Amino acid sequence: MSDPDTTSVPFPELIATHVPAFDQHPAVIYLFGLGSERSRRVMAQSLRTIVSILGGVDATDADFMLINWSAIRRPHSVYIRSQLAAQYRPATANRTLSALRGVLKTAWNLGQIDDTAYRAAIDVARIPTAKSANGRAVTPAEIMALVQACKADESPARARDAAIIGLFYTCGLRRSELVALVIEDFDPFTNQLRIQSAKGEARSLVVEGGALQALLDCIEQTQRTAGPLFVPILKGGHLTDRPMNVQSIYDMLQKRARQAGIKPFSPHDLRRTFIEGMLQQGVDLTTTASLAGHASTDTTQNYARPSGRRRTMLADYPY
Repeated sequence: MSDPDTTSVPFPELIATHVPAFDQHPAVIYLFGLGSERSRRVMAQSLRTIVSILGGVDATDADFMLINWSAIRRPHSVYIRSQLAAQYRPATANRTLSALRGVLKTAWNLGQIDDTAYRAAIDVARIPTAKSANGRAVTPAEIMALVQACKADESPARARDAAIIGLFYTCGLRRSELVALVIEDFDPFTNQLRIQSAKGEARSLVVEGGALQALLDCIEQTQRTAGPLFVPILKGGHLTDRPMNVQSIYDMLQKRARQAGIKPFSPHDLRRTFIEGMLQQGVDLTTTASLAGHASTDTTQNYARPSGRRRTMLADYPY
């Protein structure tokens, strides 16, 4: 368990001084009570996000045991909501609040929180979803700045993050598709990457240019021939053997945007840039839809910019 610097922890009283048995630990019981492995994985990441907010540690290696969940009260949950609203998209923030409510309910069921404190702690409003979520294209100049931010990093994250951005930008992957990639999906003889969609359909894309070089560097540094393609990197540059999750991908892009000095953007903004770029470079709808993994060209057509809008042409990936 990582030891936080308590001078930077907003609520030091929540740092656990002892770890209860698993059958008395509300976070553990909550996760094991969920219906599927996927639900447990997603909500476990939500709890790590809460730990990072309350405990002053990075969400990548945050430990459930760091926080005394039964000590959370309304001021803490209000603070958590404010930080989620400021740092995350509404869907992610509300899912994280749902995980918090689930753990608090478990603590209440265990008799670790009295009824009044429990009701007050969970009484925080959902974060409203913005009605306009069209996103934006990422410009070639911004891509250049992002790659330079990655290349300035001397840790293994240099190649990993450059490869992730390159695959989003030049192949238009979905975030869920990217985190599901394994090393075996890439054929180094043909430079083809096999993409498995959430709907069970597969497509193959050719990786080229700087994106290919970043991907090759990323695979080389793993020193593995199988397993997850993109993995979390712990302090000291240690590579784990588990896959990154969709939230850690989003967090990484926000970090690189700050380092590059550009406007924040989402993984889907990079996918949008790819699709718009294909269409504006004259690639037909059917081919673009196939490359993007769209079941219908109607979906692809939604990415076509009205006349008069600034064109977003794809540029070579500058790795």
